[in-house]
Amino acid sequence: MAAAELYSKYARVWLPDAAEVWKSAELTKDYTPGDQTLSLQLEDGTKVEHKIDPRTNNLPPLRNPDILVGENDLTALSYLHEPAVLHNLKVRFIDSRLIYTYCGIVLVAINPYERLPIYDAAIINAYSGQNMGDMDPHIFAVAEEAYKQMARDERNQSIIVSGESGAGKTVSAKYAMRYFATVSSSGEANVEERVLASSPIMEALGNAKTTRNDNSSRFGKYIEIGFDTKYCITGANMRTYLLEKSRVVFQAHSERNYHIFYQLCASSHLPEFKAFRLGCADDFHCTNQGQSPVIDGVDDAKEMCNTRRSFSLLGIGESDQMEIYQILSAILHLSNVEVKDQSADRCSIKDDVHLMVFCDLMGVPCEEMAHWLCHRKLKTTTETFVKPVPKINAIYGRDALAKHIYARLFSWIVDSINSALKSTVKQHSFIGVLDIYGFETFDINSFEQFCINYANEKLQQQFNLHVFKLEQEEYMKEEIPWTLIDFYDNQPCINLIEAKLGVLDLLDEECKMPKGSDETWAQKLYNTLLKQNAHFEKPRLSNRAFIIHHFADKVEYQCVGFLEKNKDTVNEEQINVLKKSKFDLLLKLFEDDEKAANSSNKLTSSIGRAGSAKKDTKKTVGLQFRQSLHLLMETLNATTPHYVRCIKPNDHKAPFTLDPVRAVQQLRACGILETIRISAAGFPSRWTYQEFFSRYRVLMKQKDLLPDRKQACKNLLEKLIKDQGKYQFGKNKIFFRAGQVAFLEKLRSDKLRMACVSIQKTIRCWLARKKYLRMRESAITIQKHVRGHQARCYAKFLLQTRAAIIIQRNVRMWSKRKLYQQQRSAAITVQCFWRAHMARKQYHKLMYEKKAIVIQKWVKGWLARQHYKRILAAIILLQSCVRRMRAKRELKKLKVEARSVEHFKKLNIGMENKILQLQHKINEQQKENRELSEKLSVTEKAQTMEIERQSSEIENLRRSEQETRAKAERLPSLLEQLSFLQHELENTRREKEDLEEQTKVYKEQTEQVSHELNTKNNLLKNDVDELNKQIVEQAQQLTEIQTNAENTKQLEQDLTEERSRYQSLLSEHLHLEERDQPGLAVFFLLKLQRRVKELEQEKQSLWQQLDKREEDQQEKAKRQELESENKKLKQDLNELRKSLTNENSDLVPPAPGSLPYKVLLEQLNSSTEELEMRKEEVLLLRSHLVRQEALKHKTGELSRVSTDIHTLNEDGELWLAYEGLKETNRLLEYQMHEQERVHNERYMKLVEEMNKLKDEKEQQQQMLAQSLLLPEDARIEASLKLEITRLTRENLELLEQQEKQDKTIRKLKKQLKLYMKKVEDFEVVSPPGRAVNITRKEKEYQGMLEYKQGDESRLLKNLVIDLKPRGVAVSFTPGLPAYIIFMCVRYADIVNDDQRVSTLLNSTISSIKGVIKRRGNDFEVVSFWLANTCRLMHCLKQYSGDEVFMVHNTAKQNEHCLTNFELSEYQQVFGDLAIQIYRQLIKCMEDILQHLIVSSMLENETIQGVLGSKPTGLRKRSTSFSEEGAVTMEVLLQRLGLFHTTMSQHGMDSDLIKQVVKQQFYIICAVTLNHLLLRKDMCSWGKGLQIRYNVWQLEEWLAERELTDCGAKETLEPLIQAAQLLQIKKKTEADAQAICNMCTGLTTAQIVKVLTLYTPVIEFEERVSPSFITTIKNLLKDRAESSTLMMDAKKIFTVTLPFTPSSVALDTVQIPSSLNLGFLTRI
Repeated sequence: MAAAELYSKYARVWLPDAAEVWKSAELTKDYTPGDQTLSLQLEDGTKVEHKIDPRTNNLPPLRNPDILVGENDLTALSYLHEPAVLHNLKVRFIDSRLIYTYCGIVLVAINPYERLPIYDAAIINAYSGQNMGDMDPHIFAVAEEAYKQMARDERNQSIIVSGESGAGKTVSAKYAMRYFATVSSSGEANVEERVLASSPIMEALGNAKTTRNDNSSRFGKYIEIGFDTKYCITGANMRTYLLEKSRVVFQAHSERNYHIFYQLCASSHLPEFKAFRLGCADDFHCTNQGQSPVIDGVDDAKEMCNTRRSFSLLGIGESDQMEIYQILSAILHLSNVEVKDQSADRCSIKDDVHLMVFCDLMGVPCEEMAHWLCHRKLKTTTETFVKPVPKINAIYGRDALAKHIYARLFSWIVDSINSALKSTVKQHSFIGVLDIYGFETFDINSFEQFCINYANEKLQQQFNLHVFKLEQEEYMKEEIPWTLIDFYDNQPCINLIEAKLGVLDLLDEECKMPKGSDETWAQKLYNTLLKQNAHFEKPRLSNRAFIIHHFADKVEYQCVGFLEKNKDTVNEEQINVLKKSKFDLLLKLFEDDEKAANSSNKLTSSIGRAGSAKKDTKKTVGLQFRQSLHLLMETLNATTPHYVRCIKPNDHKAPFTLDPVRAVQQLRACGILETIRISAAGFPSRWTYQEFFSRYRVLMKQKDLLPDRKQACKNLLEKLIKDQGKYQFGKNKIFFRAGQVAFLEKLRSDKLRMACVSIQKTIRCWLARKKYLRMRESAITIQKHVRGHQARCYAKFLLQTRAAIIIQRNVRMWSKRKLYQQQRSAAITVQCFWRAHMARKQYHKLMYEKKAIVIQKWVKGWLARQHYKRILAAIILLQSCVRRMRAKRELKKLKVEARSVEHFKKLNIGMENKILQLQHKINEQQKENRELSEKLSVTEKAQTMEIERQSSEIENLRRSEQETRAKAERLPSLLEQLSFLQHELENTRREKEDLEEQTKVYKEQTEQVSHELNTKNNLLKNDVDELNKQIVEQAQQLTEIQTNAENTKQLEQDLTEERSRYQSLLSEHLHLEERDQPGLAVFFLLKLQRRVKELEQEKQSLWQQLDKREEDQQEKAKRQELESENKKLKQDLNELRKSLTNENSDLVPPAPGSLPYKVLLEQLNSSTEELEMRKEEVLLLRSHLVRQEALKHKTGELSRVSTDIHTLNEDGELWLAYEGLKETNRLLEYQMHEQERVHNERYMKLVEEMNKLKDEKEQQQQMLAQSLLLPEDARIEASLKLEITRLTRENLELLEQQEKQDKTIRKLKKQLKLYMKKVEDFEVVSPPGRAVNITRKEKEYQGMLEYKQGDESRLLKNLVIDLKPRGVAVSFTPGLPAYIIFMCVRYADIVNDDQRVSTLLNSTISSIKGVIKRRGNDFEVVSFWLANTCRLMHCLKQYSGDEVFMVHNTAKQNEHCLTNFELSEYQQVFGDLAIQIYRQLIKCMEDILQHLIVSSMLENETIQGVLGSKPTGLRKRSTSFSEEGAVTMEVLLQRLGLFHTTMSQHGMDSDLIKQVVKQQFYIICAVTLNHLLLRKDMCSWGKGLQIRYNVWQLEEWLAERELTDCGAKETLEPLIQAAQLLQIKKKTEADAQAICNMCTGLTTAQIVKVLTLYTPVIEFEERVSPSFITTIKNLLKDRAESSTLMMDAKKIFTVTLPFTPSSVALDTVQIPSSLNLGFLTRI
């Protein structure tokens, strides 16, 4: 095709750019051959001129059409080159947020730096069993392809995951292993978990934080996952490569050591780690060099728990783990050992704490280790020298020892993991997962980078050969001519490294030299390789480096450290010291060294060259790596490889951000562009004939349409593309050169555009003429109506004008009058307010003047008083000053006089005499005072005695007087109290009479109510169950009044959850029963139920005894209360008696000892005795009646006081009677409230039972949650045991409640029936003298089948095990096996043989389970036995004798009810069995529909011509469906119809059929939607139309079978909304709001996923912009929903089994002879 045709105006090309690598531009004018420049316009509008190299005439690469952008496979692009690959990856990664893309056989994975919901179990199930090209690119698709090829080709597979650090290699390998562990269930327990548990351990020990990645793998590993003959995981084996040991002792800035060290430091506070004497990571030299001890978002302590858990899961015990941590802790302390200089060539270590800790942990002597850290041993042929080493060499030796110990420990852990993953089952095949470092180039590249790039050279060579091989095989398969494709061969570079006298060979040779160094090795490289190999260069400015041209880039390596790292030398004496340790694990680490040494010693002793042989036997690191790499390549070459290339999008770890420069570097390094180049060199675009015809038949004319599609495609291509070298015709496909599909797309687009223009022209002409005619007709009509309207308007105007004049006249008059009145009123109002204002103003003025005068008066008076006070104070002050002055003068005079001697003498004359006299007088007065005081004391004593005697007498008189007065005052009050008590007694009597009347009325009412209830009960005996329901409803109503209405909803929800949980447990129980004996389980369950039932009965009797004891205790407490009240009354009377004896009165009181006083005491004593007798009688008789008469008292002639006392005694008796009445009233009130209490107790019991059930349910949920932590088998067994126990207890409780109500009724009914039959027999008997005509009746059957004991197995073998459902379902009565089994049960019931009943039913259950287990994949068998199991369960209910079920029976059917046994327990057992069979039916149906749903609902085009297939690439399936063999929608509907017909023929209940159909439609919806979410090619407008049409067909299918009310249509709602989402407009914010309102059945993740995957199939569609998707996310961010992407296709709705009575009478059932049941006899 000429360049002029492709490089025409508006064609788009790619231009090189320094920042974005490639930039898009558009031609502004056509290109003609010979032009020196291209006129281009960039996307930002800038116009540029691109110069064309005149020597090569290479034009810039063309850009693919927009319809090809974003393809799943890069090889599907028409133009295959670097900018097309980069742009396609950029669109998928940034715009569509898709991280996986195919590139031929390679999966390109870009690290999103964000967690994505695309790895859960639902995604794994969706990819399982799918072809690689059917679904969107995914790591699971590669894993499934490897798994499928292993099973199909019986060839081992390998998945090679490569990429640079931070690209996500480890995560990709982990997900691939997780996929294998999920899809392949192993025979051994927890094999998959053990395989996955190795990842956390290897990440802890082999991963570290680098500047490019927080979890970078610093070693390569190849994991072989073994499979048995059934392709289940048996075990795994791991091989590691080139651990970066230098990281143990050195880390660059912002990097970390291996994770395990930081995990240890973070867990140092744990008790088990205290002995290691660790601290934080900053305390150790080997963990603080990078100054970045923490990774954001990573909890090292939590990761340590995961590591320990993984160790335990792999069988590494706690003691072994602690030994591992002990060695790692020792390495940490070893890094802190400080070496001190002694001289230039000597150093020492003295009293180092960390060295002591290291030796203590290692179990070695500290002095010896310190000595050999600072010395080394030199051996010659004759003697041995011990030489000190300088400080730098000692530090190197210390670090080398740490690296060596860590490497040994790492190898030992890998071996332990392999031992734990090793299986006893023989390995049939394996899938290897290679997680290895990608191509690396840094500023300073050393020995590690050299080995890594060497490994990548080998892998790239294997990759190129495999890609080339597949490409050539495809051409040979299609039988098209092909020429050898030239591809890059990196064998020269590999030879440069590994060949003889290559880099590694020269390095090993230099390591053997005694004085070999990095400089001499570099000179050897220059002399040997510089002129011989073009891939080797010497840098211009360095003599200690070299450059190698790798396949990805040229890399400069620094020679410093190559020899040391290649030798990997360790001081042997240090190792010998460690070997002396008593630490078991440490000795195990160096066992290999000892074995190697022993073998070398034996070899050298035989040869005689000990020293040289020992040196020769030790392999260098380069040699070891080369050998392990050759072994790896042999393994990979013996397997089928699958490639995953991981790309790091940016160096800042920003989510979904792509740096084009970094991306292109990695694409070149990982071989993606080489794959593209190989594909582009051949025929990259491949179409099947059917796909090509469907896409490009618009370019054909009618005469070109031939029946032979292949010939039609050939004819079309010969017309469109003249150069036949641009395409080739294969057997099944058409192969195109690069760019040809774009050319065909351009032709197709032009043809469609011209067709659209022609259609638009015709339609616009028709629309314009139609619009003109409509406008002309409309104009005439408008004119007619407008003119009439104008005339009417003019007449109306004249009338309005005249009316307006009249209205104006009156309105003006009214307005003027109103204005005048307003003005007049306003004037009057203004005058009124003004006059009032002036009057107030005058009044205020007068008041102001008056108050001012008053204020002046008071102020003037105050000022005058103040003036007077000031003058008075001044005068007083003046006086005081004058007086003070005079006093001062007088004082001065006195002071002068006092100082003179003469003055003192005058004063002292006669003072001595006066003092003597006074002293004498004082002594005399003291003597007199003593005498007087003695006399006074004597007189005082006599007086006090007399006073005391008199006061005591006075006091006695006063006391007696007060007592008499008090008694006199007390008597009237007592009389008043007695009269009051009499009145109260009368009132209580009246109240008692009223209460008795009320009790009588209440008793009559209760008797009447009980009579009415009895009559109602007698009338409604047949509806006992309905009455029970009413009682329950009343209790529920009371509960709803006291609680919220939400409780009912919560209970319903709990019931649904409980039922679903119960049914799921039943399904798990079914899996368990496949390994156990099913019959024993059912028998044990029933036996357990009987035992629990007996225990419940004993419990009930104990409860009754407890209630009786509580009643006795209550009666005893009442007696004690009465006795306490009696004691209180006694105390009151005693106090009253005392008060009477001590009282005085103003009246004539009865003196003590007088006759009235004695009579009063006698009356009180008698009343006390009377009271005690009365109280004893009250205690005996419970105080129900008052005494009829009072005892007679002695009468006599008493005074007025005695009469009062007699009255008091009488009133005391009345008081006792009053107390008795009060007690009686209490008893009556107690009896009245007793019935209310009983009712409340019943109600509270119901509430307690409900609460108990809730508590039990929560407890069971907790126990189930705990059991989830157990292994799978133990968890299932524990959950089943708990659930069986709980269900058994619930069933027994319900059965007890039902039995209490039903047993008596059933017995009476049976007796009544017997009596009724006897009465009827007596009535039928004729009189003896009457002649009777005897007629022969037809033989009547009783609906039973007699069989001999032991025939159960024979019966079930013919009826269940060997029965073929197809013949029975078509020719016999539906449910015939169920009827036959139940008729046998009736016979066992009539003969009253419980052993027969249990044996028959248990054997039936076991036989049905056996049939389901063997033939569970046959839908017809499962459906047949589901119908018969339900029918047998309904028969057990229908003929149980329960009134609820007997209502639906005929009289004849009621005669066939069971008489001796209650089989309600078996009803539950058969219900559980029916649920298990239902779940098996759903599983069987799902397996059948699984491969039909996607093909019929998504892939098949029911509406031809609406959809157009897009160009596809290498990954499209090689065999497309032909029209004849395709799975269409009709096939799916036929299968659904077959299911429905089969279930109907088997007699399955209609409600159950509806539930099955609902489940079918849910599966269709879930599978279809899940595949839609995982297939980008299915998300288009046309596919949405196709889905809606298919859904409409499903709805029509429901309507034809009258199943629209089964809920199946609602289950399709998410799929309908997804289809509408594909078709709705997706541009504006209003569209986004409409989408949010419409898609209520889809989650936010699903909506965003569909919009992201939306792909235009034709040119007139547009992609969804990222801003619109962002708007959708913002609108839906507050929606509360699950974050999962996929629908749960394994979900099974809760099934209910409603009772469905049968109209078939048992006596009419005929047994066909074909069933071979001749040993059964109809009775």
